[in-house]
Amino acid sequence: MSEDSTGDARRDRWRSHRAARRAEFVEAAMRALAEHGPDVGMDHIAAEAGVTKPVLYRHFTDKADLFVALGQRGTEILFDRLIPALNNEEAPVPRIRRSLDAFFSTVEEHPHLYRVLVRRSFAKAAVEQDIVAEDKELIANAIAALLGDYLRALELDSGGAEPWAHGIVGMVQNVSEWWLERRTMSREAVVEYLTELIWSAIDGFTRAHGVVLDPHKPLEVNRVVQLAQVTPETSAG
Repeated sequence: MSEDSTGDARRDRWRSHRAARRAEFVEAAMRALAEHGPDVGMDHIAAEAGVTKPVLYRHFTDKADLFVALGQRGTEILFDRLIPALNNEEAPVPRIRRSLDAFFSTVEEHPHLYRVLVRRSFAKAAVEQDIVAEDKELIANAIAALLGDYLRALELDSGGAEPWAHGIVGMVQNVSEWWLERRTMSREAVVEYLTELIWSAIDGFTRAHGVVLDPHKPLEVNRVVQLAQVTPETSAG
């Protein structure tokens, strides 16, 4: 093996080690956030990780860098649940219900992470990057493509697919923020209400154009959602 090859192998091992350490610190930050809430400090995270703050800052340039890494981890958790639900070859209503439950179950299990990402404030510092908005855009664009495919397959006008998709995603996020703070109903209940609202809009639109769909029968043509997966290596440096 040449000297250059040996050097490349060492650099690869070092990058892999740094990526693994960053991932460990992100998981520690998730645990500290779950325990201390949105006002978690870097001291809490360092203590949870079993290191000092200077060690933590060797792997994250600042609080914003760790915020982004947490956001990427949250996106990964959400997409791991949401993509299979959206792409499940079920009838329309069960598919909608399963997708909504995937989202709300993530919010329910990681409420402090969701609050931090929505507020864009981490460890008492404001953060510029809006990860929630980025995820909304990804999901809305994917749903728009999905709706457009189905509308064209049904020989209906697909021009409204994009505003329709963004409207659905915006509604779901607004409801999730309200629900997270109020908790006046169960996750199952809020998912069911939203399922009925979304299906009613779809059913009303298709019926107005002479197409009647069975909410409990899978559609003959199946379309899948494409969403970019987020990996920890994205910001490993």
